[in-house]
Amino acid sequence: MSLCHNAMVSLDSPTETRRPTGLAIFLIVAGVIGWLAAFALTIDKFTVLEHPAAQLTCNINPLVGCSKNLASWQGAVLGFPNPIIGVACWAAPIAVGVAILAGARFKKWFWMLFNLGVLGAIVLVIFLIYSSLYSLFVLCPYCMVTWVVTIPTFWVVTFYNLKEGNIPTNERVRSFFAAAYSWIPLITLISYVIVAVFAQIQVQWIPNAFR
Repeated sequence: MSLCHNAMVSLDSPTETRRPTGLAIFLIVAGVIGWLAAFALTIDKFTVLEHPAAQLTCNINPLVGCSKNLASWQGAVLGFPNPIIGVACWAAPIAVGVAILAGARFKKWFWMLFNLGVLGAIVLVIFLIYSSLYSLFVLCPYCMVTWVVTIPTFWVVTFYNLKEGNIPTNERVRSFFAAAYSWIPLITLISYVIVAVFAQIQVQWIPNAFR
């Protein structure tokens, strides 16, 4: 029996549960947005490598631009440009979302691995937010698009797995996250506000981003 077959259960299974269509659609939309942002940054990186003096369209003013990020060591934390990570990894939520809509049912170990990948994504984003605000003092437009979709993706996938029991826990915890699942938009908004407040304190983005 193949690994893919082990990872999924047929829609005709008697243990079938309601298909998480909302989750699937969210993963596809977030994945497409994240992938497009990563692809745009990858193109810009290639442009800079070919023409170091090129004026990139993402460079809007001294505060808002991507050239400084792309040229920094933080822009290549694994030894190659970060956008390449995005181009590769944002395909995963798209694939998972499409598979769910097609009727796939994933095993718990698959969801835990997927959640581990999402955890890695949010850790990287937190590092890049910190680097942008406290080391580079610049806001990269495409990077911020990535932040915007990574944050809710982390909350959605993690809360879903906790409420469904894909991450081993007790009934009380599952009930809590089942109730909290509907609060994810508010939690996401609070997360955005926290980042915006730190950005205002550190780089004064409100008066400077639109100059």
